[in-house]
Amino acid sequence: MRHGIGRGIGLAFGVVLVAALAVSAAKVLAADEAQTGPVEKQEQPNPPRQEWSFYGPFGHYDQAQLRRGFQVFREDCSNCHSLKLVAFRNLADPGGPGFSEAQVKALAATYKIKDGPNDAGEMFERPGRPSDYFPWNFPNEQAARTALGAVPPDMSLLAKARSYERGFPLFLIDPIIQYQEQGPDYIYALLNGYTDDKDANWDEYMPGHKIAMPKPLSDGVVDYADGSPKTVQQYAKDVSAFLMWAAEPKLEERKRLGLSVLIFLIVYALLLLLVKKKILTAGHDLP
Repeated sequence: MRHGIGRGIGLAFGVVLVAALAVSAAKVLAADEAQTGPVEKQEQPNPPRQEWSFYGPFGHYDQAQLRRGFQVFREDCSNCHSLKLVAFRNLADPGGPGFSEAQVKALAATYKIKDGPNDAGEMFERPGRPSDYFPWNFPNEQAARTALGAVPPDMSLLAKARSYERGFPLFLIDPIIQYQEQGPDYIYALLNGYTDDKDANWDEYMPGHKIAMPKPLSDGVVDYADGSPKTVQQYAKDVSAFLMWAAEPKLEERKRLGLSVLIFLIVYALLLLLVKKKILTAGHDLP
């Protein structure tokens, strides 16, 4: 009788625990995917997940999107931000925006690169070359701080440096679904988070909701030639994808290599299984 009561209490406790975990998981999932709660009640909501062409083991960059994203960066973001780890020639690398060598050379020549010293010991400016890295509009951080009030972060690795906590149970699921787009999701949400018309520095997804950068994008600020929508949402999506490529230009190559290794391991495991079966069968046949 006592054992029956104990089992009943244990079963009831287990049901309550599972129900509590389910409710908690449902709340986290709802907050992550829907993000429908009022901003006043959310200290800092997690960015909603976006659909990206480079998601998953077979994902790849959308070349047209990378080109548009580069255009947004060049015409808008580069006024303040740097891209110090990306060279002009990288735009022609496989898996990238797909610029030709001639296009890269022409693009690089439109920039002025500080070089030197020359034979007279003086620094000078020259047209850019494909091997040069994208120059910054400011000579140093102090000049940027004086002009802008703060030093804008370099965008080379921004898409990998920015992330957020997804919480339980999502952090357990992410390795399985190979979710690694926290950075692009965060950048996209941040660029669309300027929802207070009375405060140009208020952002829904910024910690504390205050950001040093006023709203950088507005509809029609970049003129797309391919007919894509000239909206903040489209600009944000494109430049987020471009920054993901800038931070991880070998993503497609890495995924191809990973898939090849996985196939090799599967074949290798099957061969080992067949060898083991053959050895066991031969052992049973011995007198």
